[in-house]
Amino acid sequence: MAALAEVTFDYMPTCAEHAPDLYQPDGVAETLHGFDALGDAAVRRYDDDGFLAVEHAFDAEEVAAASDGMNDFMSGKVDGFKGVMFENAVRDRFANLSPDERFDAVRKIFDFVAREPRLGALASHPRLLEAVSKLMGGRTPKLFQDMGLVKPPRIGREKPWHQDSAYFNYAPGTPVVGVWLAIDEAAVANGCMHVWRGGHKEGARIHFKRRDWQICDADMHVSKKTVVAVPLKPGGALLFSGLLPHGTPTNHSPLRRRAIQFHYAPEDAVKVDESERLKRFGSEGKNVSC
Repeated sequence: MAALAEVTFDYMPTCAEHAPDLYQPDGVAETLHGFDALGDAAVRRYDDDGFLAVEHAFDAEEVAAASDGMNDFMSGKVDGFKGVMFENAVRDRFANLSPDERFDAVRKIFDFVAREPRLGALASHPRLLEAVSKLMGGRTPKLFQDMGLVKPPRIGREKPWHQDSAYFNYAPGTPVVGVWLAIDEAAVANGCMHVWRGGHKEGARIHFKRRDWQICDADMHVSKKTVVAVPLKPGGALLFSGLLPHGTPTNHSPLRRRAIQFHYAPEDAVKVDESERLKRFGSEGKNVSC
């Protein structure tokens, strides 16, 4: 495990618990059985809803290999790897944690695909790339971000409601597709994904720095929306639009929740300056309030 001076913690300070009614789903997402079920009807559903949930996207052997690869990074077994972030809740006591306790304090790993063939195999899986291409209207997808997202038992903090495209410098209209792969079972109890069905159709929303860089809680309370929980077994995947509002609640359970997330854009996508992105999604300098 890295020396204390090299440790990176979640960039947002420890803060108040989210309101419980921010994550009270109206239902549970329907699922497809494997990528082979992603036909024209599924593409139309994606266009309408902003997401598709796919069970059995990857088999048990592929998930086990990815789990082992993720664990190596989380345990500090990969020499020179700096892409590990820990929960801010353990900052003050980190130096006294055992190796097992440090493992269960990891919040995120990132930029690992080039260094880990077992995880890279998922990102470049032909069936996954074919599915993403269909959701992009047949354009060729290019991976531009890879992360491992962890909710440690009992301390895994919320990821507030947000749109992923708010973080990426792509031109308006670029069909960014996120792929969220369950390594552990993702359930309502341990912080599975919650999505706003159809919310991508409302376009870019202003984000504010509160518990994170996020959509205003008030917008999620008062907007006419349908919130859907997306529980997934290991090997299941959620494919979603970069404009789809989504979030995950705090994990108060004793169950660890690990996931791998990839983001793809068309290989011919046009980039814009950060200032252009923030004109659409907001910044701390805008004359707005939440």
